[in-house]
Amino acid sequence: MTAESFTGHSSRWPVPPQDGYTVDDLFALPDLPPHTELIDGSLVFVSPQRRFHAKMIDLLVNGLRSTVPSDLKVEREMTVVLDARNAPEPDVSVVRKDALTGFEQTRFQAADVLLAVEVVSPDSEARDRDTKPQKYAAAGIPNFWLVDVAGTDHHPVVRVYELDPVSRAYALTGIHHDRLKTPVPFPIDIDITPEALREL
Repeated sequence: MTAESFTGHSSRWPVPPQDGYTVDDLFALPDLPPHTELIDGSLVFVSPQRRFHAKMIDLLVNGLRSTVPSDLKVEREMTVVLDARNAPEPDVSVVRKDALTGFEQTRFQAADVLLAVEVVSPDSEARDRDTKPQKYAAAGIPNFWLVDVAGTDHHPVVRVYELDPVSRAYALTGIHHDRLKTPVPFPIDIDITPEALREL
């Protein structure tokens, strides 16, 4: 579909199918903005991120990679296919090493993901806190972290969740303010103080 702007220039906007987009559409549509996600068949475009968001991802990726077992890999901002109509992009993922296919790879399947991490952003707060955790749990991803910020000193707070296989919902197992220490999905010990964030 072509939409005429007020200045007379034209822009091409994709016309959504009646039943919404699928994962195949997400990877076939040309010229989508970077980090476009698919949630319930709708394309979600990501706004420019705050520096806190980028540095928090760096902090967690570095910390996870320092202790990750050889059969797992830590990935940042890679699409995870949950089902035909949902393909979000966690800020950080821990995936099975045997799921890697090469440097041209664009996605992972939910079954290959052991941990999904979302760093809350103002423009995606509801998705990060509600929509995505529910969908990650329904897809069977065993661990989820929600990262937020508290206070004017940008103090990270990490909420750690584990999947209850009976209810297929996440249960909160810890809230971490200065040190993120947990035994799952492997032994992890990360300094998440504001000082550690500022050193990056």
